[in-house]
Amino acid sequence: MLSFIGLFLSLALLILFTMRGVNIIIAAVLCSTLLALTSGLSLEKALTENYMTGFTGYFASWFLVYLLGAIFGKVMEETKAADSIAEWVKVRVGAKRAVFAVVAACALMTYGGVSIAIVGFSVYPIAVSLFKVANLPHRFIPAAIVFGSISFTMTAPGSPEVQNLIPMQFFGTQPTAGGWIGVITAIFIMVSGGYALKYMVTKAVKNGESFALPGSQKGSGSALSEVAAALETQTNEKLPPFILAILPLVMVVAVLNVASRFISPTAAALLGLFSGVIVGLVLMNQYSRKYSAIFGKGSENAIVATANICAVVGFGAVAQQSPAFGSIVDSLVSMPGMAYAGLAAAVTIIAGITGSASGGLGIALPILAPAYMAQGLDPGAMHRISSLASGGLDSLPHNGYIVTTIRAVCNETHEKAYMPIFVLTVGISLIALALAVLLYTFMG
Repeated sequence: MLSFIGLFLSLALLILFTMRGVNIIIAAVLCSTLLALTSGLSLEKALTENYMTGFTGYFASWFLVYLLGAIFGKVMEETKAADSIAEWVKVRVGAKRAVFAVVAACALMTYGGVSIAIVGFSVYPIAVSLFKVANLPHRFIPAAIVFGSISFTMTAPGSPEVQNLIPMQFFGTQPTAGGWIGVITAIFIMVSGGYALKYMVTKAVKNGESFALPGSQKGSGSALSEVAAALETQTNEKLPPFILAILPLVMVVAVLNVASRFISPTAAALLGLFSGVIVGLVLMNQYSRKYSAIFGKGSENAIVATANICAVVGFGAVAQQSPAFGSIVDSLVSMPGMAYAGLAAAVTIIAGITGSASGGLGIALPILAPAYMAQGLDPGAMHRISSLASGGLDSLPHNGYIVTTIRAVCNETHEKAYMPIFVLTVGISLIALALAVLLYTFMG
């Protein structure tokens, strides 16, 4: 009983610390300490062996992917390729379909391998101009950005995002694993989420809401001036042609999905991202030669991003040693007649607790994949279910990307902006996961 109390208390504290802005590495170590003490584990072994093995193991497996991904994102940012793509969508779609334009711009870039952090900052000025012309409430901009960048694009077949790559190494699958059911679930999330977002925005407008930048109604002109300056800067800058801007994205996706049939998943991801970096630098060299920012800042971003996830994975490695965790996993694995449901539930719960899709996969799959593979289940189905499951409860309020998008990018508050995000990335994603489980169970 004490082990169960310690497990859930440490998890609750990890969420609380994260929401309060405590450094995730410090929070993970503190919560691992509490978990070890309440589970009867050796504190020294828990921290120096279990925690550090989980931390360094994830780092060794995925750092190079994060490194090239971060550098690729900086290439797209510094050459203004990301701005060019966002501007192209803005012109083609127009302000009358402002919500769709923002979602489409984010989806186009994230499915092409651009870092979600880069996507958010690149699309936000475009989103502000579109929402302002259409007179739509500003509080829905975070929902449009998040929905376009971490829902169907993150978990869809063929995506170069790590949430679609991690399951490959455990199930021996391809990025397109999951067959027609994977495509159906991605389309379901895209269409239902799009209609849900449109409905929420339309309802808000009918209730009298209109466009207003955060702080502008209180007499503060800082937010307005900052966005105006950003839009003015973007307008005056010479952007690369859309065809050049999108070619690196096409290269990443194409090389990843072709190369993965001949080489390991990690090697295919590295080759795809490396190809995208080279193509971007060659085609758009005249638009930026800030190589120190591209490689230097990109490397720094990769280290920080990977270390934050490793901290959570390290906590998971300690949790794996607790008697309570073992009992929970045994119960999920032995669910009669619903093996896929057990896998989905385990990944979903762990991803939600850690507030990280990739962290949840990194914790759950090393334990669960061998057990489910031994049952003779379809590897492609397990790949797609794992990927979809990682993108449900991970989007709770303490998720790092959610916090960054709402507060740092859009200058909004959780109180105003989070509920639409919850509906789109938690509610609809969980419905899609349940749909996938049923289809794979009875039709796969």
